[in-house]
Formats: sequence, structure tokens, C-alpha cells
Amino acid sequence: MAALLAVVAVWPAVGSAAPSVPLQQSFASPEAARQALVDAVQHKDHGALARIFGPVAVELEPGDPVEQAAEFDHFSRHVQEGIGLVREGETKAVLVIGAKKWPFPVPIVKRGDTWLFNMEEGREEIVNRRIGHNELLAINVCRAYVDAQREYYAMAEPDGEQLPKYAQRMISRPGKKDGLYWPTAAGEKESPLGPLVAKAKEEGYMQKRPAGDHGPRPYHGYYFRILTSQGRNAPGGRFSYVVNNNMVAGYALVAYPAKWGVSGVMTFIVNQRGRVYEKNLGPKTAEIARRLKGYNPDLTWKLVDQ
Repeated sequence: MAALLAVVAVWPAVGSAAPSVPLQQSFASPEAARQALVDAVQHKDHGALARIFGPVAVELEPGDPVEQAAEFDHFSRHVQEGIGLVREGETKAVLVIGAKKWPFPVPIVKRGDTWLFNMEEGREEIVNRRIGHNELLAINVCRAYVDAQREYYAMAEPDGEQLPKYAQRMISRPGKKDGLYWPTAAGEKESPLGPLVAKAKEEGYMQKRPAGDHGPRPYHGYYFRILTSQGRNAPGGRFSYVVNNNMVAGYALVAYPAKWGVSGVMTFIVNQRGRVYEKNLGPKTAEIARRLKGYNPDLTWKLVDQ
């Protein structure tokens, strides 16, 4: 179902280079609007999609180009299965997509003598579908992180030279095993985050970056960052997890939406106890989350249901 909303937000990934946001196109009939959408999707014509859905679609761009492209491909496959049209009175029509005839969340409505896609009416449902999907995935990644850190800590040999410790990186540096993931050869034991990274690669993430691109990238609309300390509201009070450059006293993670209100709403934190907490940090989520130094769930953070 989430894939059906992708088409209304996919065009900015390609069309954002345009000098201005286009005015929304109107049509002589609902059937003409349907055909225009089919043609634009089949030809991957992002300029046409920009005109079909208009300026409101810009606000719905999720901030995750990989997720956006994957959902568009999924939507395109549904369109190839079939796209019907159901009239709801004299001034409204709804598209039904694919073999299962899912209703498209953006209706076609009559304005004067012409028809257009009513993005305002479909906005809430579009956003809610995406957010629900991404937040659930973010919670699952938080829990996978806890398991991966436990596995990483247990990898140290009891009588060996390697000190049991937790990883301060998600991805190891080349040739090292200082993160929760590193590439392995056939027959070798997977790294702690190996299964999750393999899934991410299949989805189109983990691609080689252009030169100079070192910033964080979202995974299904969320950024994830390791925390190396905790605050006074955490069990045991304020202290650093890092001793002599080794993270041995605990570990934590924060997950926050790439675009608050569009790719997600809640920010999540978790530590070695495995209890995921959530909080809505509001429109300044990115700024607040980037400043977050440690795991510190006060009473404003709520425990996520198991």
C-alpha cells in the first residue's frame, strides 16, 4: 500500500533542478487525468508528474532518494497490472491500482469545467502511510542494533588480546573490524550487522558515494547515530560509555526522521537494555537530534510497545 503514494512525491528527486515549481495541470475529464498519470509513470517522465500533481507534491518529498525510487518502481509495476477509475458522484473520481484494486489516496475532483488531482485531500493519508511504515522499520533497526552490539562484544576471545568492547561505528573502516559491519568472504561468519546491511544493499542502499560525499544518508526515511554516553535520567545516572578510547560501559542509539512530518514524526532512542523510547521533537527534530550527546530518556520519552 505504501508504494501507491510514492508517485506523488517521486518527481522532486529528478525535477528539483527545475528553476521553479510548476503550476498544476488540469484535465477535460477524470479519464484524461488517469491516462496522463499512466503515460507519465510508464515513461518515467518526472516533469509530467510535476505538472500533474503540482506544488503540494514538493512538500511530500521524503528526503530519502533510495526509498523514493524503489517505491516509484513498485508503483509502476502496479500500474502495469491495471488502473481503473471509480466515479463518486458528479464531481469526484478515485483511481484503483493494480490487481488488488487499491484505492489511490489522491482523488480526481472537478473544479469549474476541468478536473485535477486534489493533493490537499490526499496529503494526510499519503503522509500517514509513509510515516507508519518508516517508524516501524526504525524501531526494528534499533532492536537489531542492540543485538548486533551484544554479538560484537561477545566476539572477543576470553583469553585473547582483544578487549571485549562495543563498536563505536556502524560500518567498519576498510580492512578493520571496528564497526558492526564489515564485508566477509564466502564461508566466513557474517558481521553482526551483516543481515541488515545485505537487506539494505538489495533495496539499493549502500551504493558507492561520489567523491567528497561523507554526510549521513537516511535508511527508509531515518538517520541513525550511535551515542557514546548517557545522561542523568538514564539508569545509573550520567557517565560516558567510553573508557580509554574503548566503549565498554554501555551503548546507545538515536534514530530520527530525515524530514519531520513527512518521512517520520517520532525520534527513537535505545540502549543496552533494549528498551526503545520515542518522542516527538517537533519541526526542529533534525537540529535537536544532531545535538543529542547521550541516551537520556526523561519522563517526556515514552516506552514503545514491545
